[in-house]
Amino acid sequence: MDTELKEQIVETLDKIRPYIQRDGGDVEFVDIDAEGVVYVRMMGACIGCYAADDTIKLGVEAILMDEIPFVKEVRIVED
Repeated sequence: MDTELKEQIVETLDKIRPYIQRDGGDVEFVDIDAEGVVYVRMMGACIGCYAADDTIKLGVEAILMDEIPFVKEVRIVED
């Protein structure tokens, strides 16, 4: 994927990061594939949190899809 697209994703995540950090967690951009699937890593209090999936689908994914039309889905990368 091109660098500009990745920068857009990181910038968008930076906008919502404070809300996630407020609860002791964080989100890190890992990669995006050719189909528009963004891969992120959950960190801090988000690891193992029952609400992490909701945070990704209802928050991170919704905002990324709204701001970057190429994004089709967001998935959590497990270490």
